[in-house]
Amino acid sequence: MSGFLAVVRRDLRLALRQGSDSMMVVTFFVLTVVLFPFGIGPEPGILERVAAGVLWVTALLASMLSLDRLFQTDYEDGSLDLITRSPQPLSVLVLGKVAAHWLTTGLPLLAAAPLLAVLLNMNTGGFGVLVVAFALGTPTLSLIGAVGAALVLGARRGGVLLSLLVLPLYIPVLVFGVSAVDAAIMDLPFKAQLLILGGFLLGAAALCPWATAAALRQAVE
Repeated sequence: MSGFLAVVRRDLRLALRQGSDSMMVVTFFVLTVVLFPFGIGPEPGILERVAAGVLWVTALLASMLSLDRLFQTDYEDGSLDLITRSPQPLSVLVLGKVAAHWLTTGLPLLAAAPLLAVLLNMNTGGFGVLVVAFALGTPTLSLIGAVGAALVLGARRGGVLLSLLVLPLYIPVLVFGVSAVDAAIMDLPFKAQLLILGGFLLGAAALCPWATAAALRQAVE
């Protein structure tokens, strides 16, 4: 745990010192959602119907904006060589970097989602489920994105490759996240969808740090 907490503290200090990645993610999320009522019209019924999908798709795209910088800075300044040679298990250190990434990008999305749901006229019955679904889904997006970021590390046009790698893997999270919120709005059972999202998170937490560590070792060789 000492290595995990040290990496989290280090990355949080760097993120707070720079601040650009977090602001970019939140700004993109807010501005994109705000534009939808202008594009599809202010009709409350239409906005309510598409609210869950708009929030999830926009959050998914916003979470990808900072993924290519997850390991790139460490790779460029040589810190990644030291991290991979640390006596601490590399998968644990990777999990720390992913946790810091979620705290600086996923958590602000989670905080902003209910406010933007009001703008989209979402039924209040879906607010609680929206928050829970985001709390389960956004860490999964960060974990999966870390694998993609490690695989394209050092590649030319890495951002394009990263999108092609992770977007297909994001689709199950998107489908069940939207389904849970829609079910809650329509007073239908939604527990199964949340359990599936929780299963995705547990599976990603177990497998993605190991896969990311393997990709990072390959990148620094």
